Amino acid sequence: MKILYHHRIASKDGQYVHIEEIISALTESDHEIIVVAPESTDAKSFGESSSLVKRIRRLLPDSLHEVAEFLYCFWDFLKISIAVLKHRPDVIYERYNLFFPSGIWAKKLFDIPLLLEVNSPLLDERSKHGGLSLSRLAKWSETYCWKNADFLLPVTGVLGRIIESSGADANKIVVIPNGVNKKNFYEVEKNAEICRQLNLCGKLVLGFVGFVREWHGLERVVDVLKKHEDKPWVMLVVGDGPALKDVKQRAQTLGIEDKLITTGVVDRENVSSYMSSFDIALQPDVVAYASPLKLFEYLALSKPVLAPDTENIREILDSEQNGLLFDPKNNEDFSNKLEALCLSDELRSKLGAGAAMLIEDRQLYWRTNADKIVELMLTTQTKESVCE
Repeated sequence: MKILYHHRIASKDGQYVHIEEIISALTESDHEIIVVAPESTDAKSFGESSSLVKRIRRLLPDSLHEVAEFLYCFWDFLKISIAVLKHRPDVIYERYNLFFPSGIWAKKLFDIPLLLEVNSPLLDERSKHGGLSLSRLAKWSETYCWKNADFLLPVTGVLGRIIESSGADANKIVVIPNGVNKKNFYEVEKNAEICRQLNLCGKLVLGFVGFVREWHGLERVVDVLKKHEDKPWVMLVVGDGPALKDVKQRAQTLGIEDKLITTGVVDRENVSSYMSSFDIALQPDVVAYASPLKLFEYLALSKPVLAPDTENIREILDSEQNGLLFDPKNNEDFSNKLEALCLSDELRSKLGAGAAMLIEDRQLYWRTNADKIVELMLTTQTKESVCE
């Protein structure tokens, strides 16, 4: 098939990983991919955002920035139209964004089916956290896109119900969780060089990967390390973020700064080498509708995972079978579950084995996701495209 992959992501982060992995998996299945997107992210370092977007956000008030977002879709619609006329794709696959109806416009004009991947309810998310001035336009764009896509592909069932509550057809909603690339993430021995460099040899490593936010609550891990100060336990944070400074301050205040080891942002291709050194993988909190990329990577590496007992996490994990779940509203329960993992080799071994088995049994791979996407695309091909 010829697939026009449409998105508005200009940063090189977790969103970029999802896009790159799906495109790669579709390409490996011998489909032709035509990408319509903003500036290339290839030259960026992992974790780097678009310089143009950052300048616009810095210079313009929120309302004007949102106007610029919406106006971009007219330029984007022109780019899609040119790509459609040139390449004659069979289907459009789009990553949902707010103020971004251009893909639906192209679907309607050229009579091409469109599958819409949804990773978050951006209207609600930005209203609560980022501020939203043009709320009526934002709501119209979200509802318009959700109601007019041929299929909607949320990453969790929780998110699927949010989409359905907007008035979207439930029969068009198909949940496809995030996945993992089995070529890059698989059960491997600890990287001896990294262990030496970071002074991890002989220590129990509690690992976290990603962008550290305040709501992750990593200070709770520091408190557990302080309680068991006499034991060779350390926390390794592979990444950076605005809340890391507070975590470091907490460790320093408690006099255990040597038990907190940070790497800063690590290139994507090297992440699994650092994660191989984890004895316990931390998913200390999660957005209620999210499908955390790191969770699947932890599981594929056979790491025992500590994660919150929330509905979206329970869509993947079974507590005490392939992960250990804690009450996210109870800090004491978090500490008790973390201590249990630290103190029991048997529990860590059991959960690690269950993690690897879960990934394989449910085929939680990007390649499997791509196959499901193609199956849905094929069901849309009963309509004859005007471009044929």
